[in-house]
Amino acid sequence: ISICRDLPNIEVITFSVNGISDLEPLNQCQNLSELYLRKNNIASLNELFYLKNLPRLRVLWLSENPCCGSDPHRYRMTVLRNLPSLQKLDNQAVTEEELSQALVDGEEITAPPARRSVENGCPESTESSAAESTTETESELLNFSLEETNKIREELGMKPVPRDKFSSFSPGETDCNRKKRNNVLNAILLLMKELDAEGLEIIQQTVGRRLQAFRKKELQEE
Repeated sequence: ISICRDLPNIEVITFSVNGISDLEPLNQCQNLSELYLRKNNIASLNELFYLKNLPRLRVLWLSENPCCGSDPHRYRMTVLRNLPSLQKLDNQAVTEEELSQALVDGEEITAPPARRSVENGCPESTESSAAESTTETESELLNFSLEETNKIREELGMKPVPRDKFSSFSPGETDCNRKKRNNVLNAILLLMKELDAEGLEIIQQTVGRRLQAFRKKELQEE
């Protein structure tokens, strides 16, 4: 997610199901209001350290990461103690009572986590990535990718993609390739939000030419 360092004005980021473990690149996204990180490799709640100085962050979806642990109450209280401006956490509204209780039950995070040697992406061999690749079904990945992609398209003023028009992942692809494709798609959609009308027109023309080339190739193969 290092691309986020070059997107200080981005408001919505969707990187669910992408093997992400490091949130440091997000600490410069001062306009960020919504962050979707469900089902990644975030091992420590200390990663929240990088989100504490984002003044506009109101929505965070962090569930199904290793950092959530086995105690849902402690996890939620710790997140809310460190991010008291949140209005929704894991698709559940935050209440004033929870914010007060978080001061008692939550753990204050004052330092970033000890950085691991494996970078974000696709580690060659780790137990967590192996476990995720076996538990993450292809249909579930597709469903969530479609949901998140359409949310970004809505933010960009674009029409949602129908399910029958959304490209699925072929069974022959590796888990790493699926995640890379997802990263590329999300990065392109995020960058589009930074473009003006002239830039979007160039993108539209380029995409049109690429689609024509693909369709011509498909016809030749048939």
